[in-house]
Amino acid sequence: MFIQKGTVSLRALEPDDASNLFQWENDMSVWEVSETRVPFSRFQIEQFILGAGDIYSSKQLRMMIDVQSADMDVQTVGNIDLYDFDPYNSRAGIGIYIIQSYRNQGIGSTALQLCLSYSFNTLNLHQLYCFILHDNQASIRLFEKIGFVKTGIRKDWIYRPSGFVDQIQYQLFKSTYS
Repeated sequence: MFIQKGTVSLRALEPDDASNLFQWENDMSVWEVSETRVPFSRFQIEQFILGAGDIYSSKQLRMMIDVQSADMDVQTVGNIDLYDFDPYNSRAGIGIYIIQSYRNQGIGSTALQLCLSYSFNTLNLHQLYCFILHDNQASIRLFEKIGFVKTGIRKDWIYRPSGFVDQIQYQLFKSTYS
């Protein structure tokens, strides 16, 4: 465990996380969010885990989201990423993934709050930003609930067979985070 609030905790990647990440990264239904179109091999996932660690050198930090049940069983239910880490300009992108069966239970909100606290108080970031597809109402509600503010729109940014869709940019500044 790295940081915890209630039953939700964030922790560093472990080799045992390869199976979950392999499944999640190869879920084609979320590829448009991660802007990828190619599958990852188990070897690539394992190499990513082995190379993870120092956000200052890799410019990324992925943390696993764990939930502890009443019987003390711990389940890994998603991950949260800081990416495009820029220590000079004191900012990073942030993204979150929660498996379907654990969504809409407050886990994402708690995990996001834990990550924000770490980002602003430990990494001393000035701001975090994220990009959300215009029709992803669950993510929009989550980030707005935490205090992220819509600051821009990337018109026709993501291609779907039905046509291009907009992507919304959100930002949260340390000075406005409570």
